[in-house]
Amino acid sequence: MITTVLFDLDGTIVDTNELIIQSFLYALEGVPAKPLTREVIIPNMGGALTDQLRLFSGKNDVDDLVRKYREFNISRHDELVREFPEVKDTLAELRRRGLRLGVVTSKVRNTTEMGLKLCGLRDFMDIVVTVDDVQKPKPDPEGIRKALAALGAKPEQAIMVGDSHYDIEAAKNAGARSVGVAWSLKGEAYLQQFRPDDIIQSMSELLEVVDRANG
Repeated sequence: MITTVLFDLDGTIVDTNELIIQSFLYALEGVPAKPLTREVIIPNMGGALTDQLRLFSGKNDVDDLVRKYREFNISRHDELVREFPEVKDTLAELRRRGLRLGVVTSKVRNTTEMGLKLCGLRDFMDIVVTVDDVQKPKPDPEGIRKALAALGAKPEQAIMVGDSHYDIEAAKNAGARSVGVAWSLKGEAYLQQFRPDDIIQSMSELLEVVDRANG
């Protein structure tokens, strides 16, 4: 019986894709020997920020790049962020059916809350677990397990919805059902490689996934 649905934030329920890409391009301008491109950024989106900046820059110490990234990201946040279609209505219906909802993200608390509140989604969430709340980000299952413990749910009662392989692998590692979203910038074919239990074409299809799982 599915009682709990957890969501990734960026690229899943909140469209921060353009903000993230522009933030990386700004922070890393002139840093790597070969200019950074969107084609390099997109496949690596979804992981911890410091890990991505180390990968893109070739540097171990990226504190200065983190500061530049976050300064740009916050200054342009409200201009470039919006929720994906059908998200609010689907969350409302899930809550109406009595399911508990949460977010598990590799993003810091500040900008996580900014995005949820800007898009009018914060009040739907019973728990929000950010990278600030864990020792190991996705694909480690720590964040999912922390959210489930707070909600009193078992892994087999939960679905994790996300746009990247980090989300799918974290769900599998936690023992939860994994659902990929076809609107991921990485593409549906990319997500299929990681064998999620389901891939949805629109957020409203999540209701059908829950219905099927609950028989």
